[in-house]
Amino acid sequence: MINQRSGTSVATVNEPRAGTGGARPTDEILLKIYKKVTLIRQNDNRSVAVLKAGRLSMPYYSPRGQEVIPSSVSTALRDDDYICTIYRGIHDMLAKGMPLRDLWAEIAGRVTGICKGKGGPMHLTYPDKGIMVTTGIVGSSMPIANGLAWASQMDGNDKVTVAYFGDGASNIGAFHEALNLAGLWKLPVVFVCQNNRFAEHTAYNKSTAADRIADRAIGYNMPGVRVDGNSPVEMYQAAKEAIDRARAGGGPTLIEAMTFRFSGHVYGDDDAYMDPVVKAEYVAADPVPRFRSWLISEGIATDEHLGAIERAIEADLDDAVSFAETSAFPGLEELERDVFAGEIAA
Repeated sequence: MINQRSGTSVATVNEPRAGTGGARPTDEILLKIYKKVTLIRQNDNRSVAVLKAGRLSMPYYSPRGQEVIPSSVSTALRDDDYICTIYRGIHDMLAKGMPLRDLWAEIAGRVTGICKGKGGPMHLTYPDKGIMVTTGIVGSSMPIANGLAWASQMDGNDKVTVAYFGDGASNIGAFHEALNLAGLWKLPVVFVCQNNRFAEHTAYNKSTAADRIADRAIGYNMPGVRVDGNSPVEMYQAAKEAIDRARAGGGPTLIEAMTFRFSGHVYGDDDAYMDPVVKAEYVAADPVPRFRSWLISEGIATDEHLGAIERAIEADLDDAVSFAETSAFPGLEELERDVFAGEIAA
């Protein structure tokens, strides 16, 4: 891994390991995680290819390097549980089950998209799978998640809400306010910090005084754990424990999932602020092919089995992109729709 303060390499990233939260997940769970991880990676490949070809023009925030975190978390969630994320969260939404056709039509600005082409890549939502409000405001996922968790607590429906955010968002007021309230009211919410070591264009050690974001949890009377966000086993175990605790009424947990962002903040950013040696080490330890090799070496799956999963996802992406490109743009009448819940009398 990389030393958090100095940014220097201290060890080689290991294979997925047994973790610290009990027994290893079942083979079925591990394959579910792999399918999500692969979907995120192949969707990223396709997004970059479409942008480079000039077929679509849109802001794009690559999740490359962070695929394991939401894939493991969402495998531990139910379909009716909620997630809240921000504009860098396409991987969080894919992992929770956002349909590819609906997603691609939306980012292409077409009327067949999940928000009828009016939200675009930064404002995606799909409540049928618990994918709630996605905003362009850094850190906004946390207070919104509290609201959803409070509603679940009041309704007694045992749903759990996950708030995803980055290390940079842990330095804004919404982080501290949300964790304080969640700890005070014992809300069924799990705060997942995807610590990719960069807040937009700023390295962690230039913007954050704390060595570990997870240590901040003690001030809000909740467990705080730091895990290897690139280990499917360790990530799943930590998420499962936190989710089960929240569902049983035990209150919130702060998970700091350590990872590394393989590209710039946004597509087109040349990431000159990244140490090229450190980046190269992490890219060489890419968690996606590493997970694939581990599944085969452990006898959990064969190369043919995983290849079939990958080909099926590629076919789904072919279909989704074609559907998006052949769908109509929203008409002018959409400018006045979805503004008010109902007509307001004069």
